[in-house]
Amino acid sequence: MMRTVLSILFAVLMVISSDAQNLQKVKFAAQWMPQAQFAGYYAAKEKGIYEKYGLDVEIIHCGLNNTSQELLLNGEADFASMFLATAIPIAAEGNKLLNILQLSRKSALVFVAKKEKEIKDTEDFSGRKIGIWKSGFEEIPKAFLKKHNIHAEIIPVLYSINMFLVDAIDIMTVMWYNEYHTILNSGINEDEIDTFFLHDSDLNIPEDGIYCLRSTLSSDNKLYEKFAAATMEGWSYAFDNREEALELVIQEMNRLKVPANKAHQIWMLDKMHEVFYTDGKEPGRLDETEFFVTARILKDAGKISSIPPFKLFVPEEK
Repeated sequence: MMRTVLSILFAVLMVISSDAQNLQKVKFAAQWMPQAQFAGYYAAKEKGIYEKYGLDVEIIHCGLNNTSQELLLNGEADFASMFLATAIPIAAEGNKLLNILQLSRKSALVFVAKKEKEIKDTEDFSGRKIGIWKSGFEEIPKAFLKKHNIHAEIIPVLYSINMFLVDAIDIMTVMWYNEYHTILNSGINEDEIDTFFLHDSDLNIPEDGIYCLRSTLSSDNKLYEKFAAATMEGWSYAFDNREEALELVIQEMNRLKVPANKAHQIWMLDKMHEVFYTDGKEPGRLDETEFFVTARILKDAGKISSIPPFKLFVPEEK
């Protein structure tokens, strides 16, 4: 009897081992350090969703010393998350970059100013010191300033909101799901700041998307479909199981020794849902109009000399 049981267990282990060996290894580069902005990827990995699609996914986090686009272009990652305004210039340089899934459906960029600065309208921006993040998407805020004929001193911001807090700058660009809430956590109330959301303007540019190189399709046309489908399932799980998703986020932050604030991560996850699902839109294929609006902004800003063909920027529709 014991010998029979051991034989069955051995057979089961062999099947599991075989399945594990058959999983396709994939590297995914997230554009920043662990936080709820990437909760869907953690859920897809930890809940076995990627495995269900035949994938063994390694999540690589980027920071100040490397970028997700560098890892993708260097062949150190198979897929990468990045902003649309970051991806288009890369494609314009001749790199065969593909947007396989547009997650963000509206801009989360916000200009913020303390009410004591008396900045009530865009006309009050001129002559001020404006902090703009140098994270690959500074051209959109700059396009906003150009559109409103604003002449101000631009202060590059690498990280943190400290310059805003100590009044070294008058206005700052922040992400609604991230630094905006950090400002509130610092002791400044919402009624003490004025906000100027880019999604309320005609510069409502979607941000987070998933990208790969066209060579990925050449070698395995199903790989990007599996990764995109599994990732979306991971995000659905994260949004439907909020507390569990937050535990996975905190777990990943602790693993990489990133300071974790649960209240802040709750805010971020909730706001990511609002950015993903808005005005009847949801994650999916990149909208052609949004592509060209973004590309024209980048061209006018001198970021690109020509607009890459949209049909080469997305997989063919099936």
